[in-house]
Amino acid sequence: MPLTRPDLDPELRTLLAEMPLMPPLDDEVLAHLRQLPSTPVDTLLAGRTVDRREVTVPGPDGNPIPLSIMSPAGAGGATAAPCVYWIHGGGMVMGDRYSQIDIPLEWLDLFGAVVVSVDYRLAPEATGTALVDDCYHGLRWVAEHADELGIDPARIVVAGASAGGGLAAGVTLLARDHGTVPVAAQVLICPMLDHRNVTTSSRQYSGGPGVWTREMNEYGWRSVLGDLADGDVPDYVSPALADDLSGLPTSYLDTGSAEVFRDEDVEYATRIWAAGGQAELHVWAGGFHGFDALYPQARVSATARRTRTDWLARVLD
Repeated sequence: MPLTRPDLDPELRTLLAEMPLMPPLDDEVLAHLRQLPSTPVDTLLAGRTVDRREVTVPGPDGNPIPLSIMSPAGAGGATAAPCVYWIHGGGMVMGDRYSQIDIPLEWLDLFGAVVVSVDYRLAPEATGTALVDDCYHGLRWVAEHADELGIDPARIVVAGASAGGGLAAGVTLLARDHGTVPVAAQVLICPMLDHRNVTTSSRQYSGGPGVWTREMNEYGWRSVLGDLADGDVPDYVSPALADDLSGLPTSYLDTGSAEVFRDEDVEYATRIWAAGGQAELHVWAGGFHGFDALYPQARVSATARRTRTDWLARVLD
């Protein structure tokens, strides 16, 4: 029997009741979801003065890594722009580089940031470190081509939502450990950080259809990790396993009080502080998983997005 859950924000509850929720995730449901059309990025770009460039860069195994590069039109003046390196969500099993792209496009509008979004390989076709390696090699390419892209290499922000937030955390750990890209900040939006699924919040959101449940989470992690024992899971794939969270760039984490990832996200921020790092954490009362991406017009969503953007403005100033 599920534990008692925190109440949903009343406005979000009304909106959620009108949305058909995803059934329990399995191979058949995943195959159907992957057939749905991608995010219509052209619609999002309409009305924006944006230069868009699509490139494919070589991955760690010679596999192609597609990147979408979106810059303010006419950029390339004397001052190099900040960069947001965006990693999409989708439980590590679905989505593409246009998923949730409206979030970093707001930062393009407000800060003149160059947005680079990466298409990493998905599980279960790709497993282990393949996904995070794709994201990391894409980031390295961006840093190596900063001059060409009009990017200030000292202002590269790694950001992602859900699975993308977990991958962003893994990429930032890789960049720290290898001393390659000087990541200025990481923005982890309701990140998927811990494969173990042992927190109170993971047990609270167990059973039935939903936006993202404990069982869906187990499916996503099983798709990536297979039958690996806990001791064999790489830290970069499941960042909550990392023993050392010192030396990370300033970090922003947010999550909802009514979602499966709540407790692992709070714990990650707490461990950054314990290691002497700087993190800003927000737990939005009544927010379910991905609430601000699904319903940006809701008052709590608008507040969450504005607060995140205000933090980024301070970091980039």
